[in-house]
Amino acid sequence: MLKLGFLVVLAFMGYWIDHNICVEGFGVNWGTMATHMLQPKIVVQMLKDNGINKVKLFDADKATMNALAGTDIEVMVAIPNDQLLTMTDYDQAKDWVRRNVTRYNFKNGVNIKYVAVGNEPFLTAYNNSFVNLTFPALRNIQNALNEAGVGDSIKATVPLNADVYFSPESNPVPSAGRFRTDIAELMTQIVEFMSKNQAPFTVNIYPFLSLYANEHFPMDFAFFDGTPNPVLDNGVEYTNVFDANFDTLYSALKAVGYGNMAILVGEVGWPTDGDKNANLNNAYRFYKGLFAKLASNREHPLGQDTLKCTYLVSLMRMLKALLLVISSDTGEFFDTMDNQSFLWTFQDKDKINILLLLKMCNIYPTDGVC
Repeated sequence: MLKLGFLVVLAFMGYWIDHNICVEGFGVNWGTMATHMLQPKIVVQMLKDNGINKVKLFDADKATMNALAGTDIEVMVAIPNDQLLTMTDYDQAKDWVRRNVTRYNFKNGVNIKYVAVGNEPFLTAYNNSFVNLTFPALRNIQNALNEAGVGDSIKATVPLNADVYFSPESNPVPSAGRFRTDIAELMTQIVEFMSKNQAPFTVNIYPFLSLYANEHFPMDFAFFDGTPNPVLDNGVEYTNVFDANFDTLYSALKAVGYGNMAILVGEVGWPTDGDKNANLNNAYRFYKGLFAKLASNREHPLGQDTLKCTYLVSLMRMLKALLLVISSDTGEFFDTMDNQSFLWTFQDKDKINILLLLKMCNIYPTDGVC
C-alpha cells in the first residue's frame, strides 16, 4: 500500500463553521490504527466542538462506539476485509450485527446509519482475494439487519476503489463509464441488491493518485480552480478529475440501469508528505477547492443530485503518530512524534487553518503530549 501522510483534519475548520458548508452532506473518516491514539471520548468532543455530525469508521471498536453513544453523530461502522470470509456464514453475520449494531440501538445509543462491508475489496493489488467473499458478506449483513428489524434505517454498503469502473481508451470520457470487465457481472449483482435495499453506492476518490500514478497527468486537473485544457464530453466541460471520476461512476451505474442510485464518497483527501506533490501548499489548494465546491452546491454535470455525503480522510493520522502541542502564547502547532508530519503554523492568526483544532491541552489531554 502507498504510504502517504495525511494531516489531522478538518481542513479549513474556521471557514467551514462560519459558513456552514455542506453540513448535511459532509463527514470525516476516523481510523484507529495510529501508534499513539487520542482517547475516543476526546475525539468525540473534538467532533462535537467543530460541528461534525457524520463519521465513518474502519471497524466497530467498542470504546469508540461507547464514546459515540448519546451524541446523535451519524456513524458508519465497518467490517474489515479480514472478516469477510467469516461474514459469508449467515449465523456469523447475525452475531456480528447483534454485537456491533443492535446492542447500540437504544435511546441515547449510537446513531448507526451504515455498515461498511470491507474496504476496497476489489483492488487489483489484492489479486482477487475478496472477489468471491464480498457479495455474500454484503448480502448476509443486510439480511441480518433486516431480520433484526433495523434494515429500514441501517444500510449495508461496500466502500470501493475508483478502479472498479473505467472509460475505454477508445472513448476516454465520463459518459462512457462502465464497470471493470472482470467484475462487471458481480458489480451489477451488488448494485442490484443494494438498490433493492435502498442502500447507497460508496466510492473512494483520490485525485492525488491520478497525479501520483502518471507524471504526465495535468496537475491543474487534480484541483478545483480551473484548467486551460478541460475534458469535453458531448458538450459537457470537465475542469477537474473529481467531477470526471464521479460522473464516470454515474455512467457505469446508469449503464446497468441504476443511474438514480445514491452515492457516498467514502474517502477523499490530499496527503502532506510521502511524494513531491504531497505537501501543505497542495493540500491547502485541494481542500480549499473541495470546500468551495461543497459550499456552492455545484452538481456533477451528469450525476446531479446523486452525491449524498463526502467523507474526508482522515480524522486521525493512520499508522503514524501525529500528536500536537499548541502554544497558548504563539498559537503554533508543534509536532512531537513524527518529523515527517509538516504542520500548519499560525503566522497569521486570521488565516484559515488546515487542521482540526485540539484547542488547549488542558481541555483535550492525551498521553505523551500534555
